[in-house]
Amino acid sequence: MSALGSLQVGSVLAYLIAFVIPALDAVFPVLPGETVVIALGVATAGSADPRIALLVACAAGGAFVGDNLCYLLGRRFGPATARRFFATPKGMKAHAWAERSLERFGTQLIVVCRFIPGGRTAVTLTCGLIGYPRRRFAAATAVAAVIWALYAFFIGRIGGRAFEDNPWAGLVIAFAASVAISAVIEVVRRLLARWRRRADGESLGHAGQVEPDHPSQDQRDRDELHGRDRVA
Repeated sequence: MSALGSLQVGSVLAYLIAFVIPALDAVFPVLPGETVVIALGVATAGSADPRIALLVACAAGGAFVGDNLCYLLGRRFGPATARRFFATPKGMKAHAWAERSLERFGTQLIVVCRFIPGGRTAVTLTCGLIGYPRRRFAAATAVAAVIWALYAFFIGRIGGRAFEDNPWAGLVIAFAASVAISAVIEVVRRLLARWRRRADGESLGHAGQVEPDHPSQDQRDRDELHGRDRVA
C-alpha cells in the first residue's frame, strides 16, 4: 500500500495523522501540517464516504488544539517561551510585528495569520505572552481552524480529482497552489503595511506644518503694528 493509500477514510492512521500533525506543527513549524491535510484531500478525492467530514473535523480540531497550546505556552512560560522563539533578531521582529498587528486588527489577525508564512506561531505565542483575552482567542482560533482545514482539504481534493491516475502529481500541484496562495497573501500584506507606513508618515508631516496666514491678514497685521508705533 502506498503512503497516500494509507490515508483513506477506513484507516485509523488517517484520523490520527489528521489530528496530531496540525496540532504539533504550531509548536514545531517544521512539521508539514498543511501538506498532510492536502494529502488527505488528494487520497480521498475519489470517495464520497461521509466519514470524510470526520477527517476534516480531526484536522480542524488538531489545528485548534495547536493554537491554544501555543497560547498556553506563552501565558504560563512567558520568559522561557520568549527566549525559545523570539531571541534572534528575526524572532524579535516577528514578535514586534505580531504585537503591533494584534493591537490594530485583533481577532481578524488571529484568523488570517494561518495563511501568513510563519504568522501562526508568532501570533498565537504572542497572544499568550501579552495576555490576550482567552475567550476571544479561543473563538477566533476555532473559526480559523475550520476555515483552514476546509481550505487545505479541498485544495487537495481538487488536485486529486484533476490527476486521478497520478495522485502524487495531484499532491504536488495542490501543494504548489497552496504555496502560491500563501505567497500572494504575504505580498498583499507587505504592500498594505508599506502603504500604511507611508500614510502615517505623511499625516505626521502634515501635522508638523504650520499653516501660513493669508496675505491680506499679513498686511492688516503690519498696518496695526505701524499704527501702534505712531501712537507710541
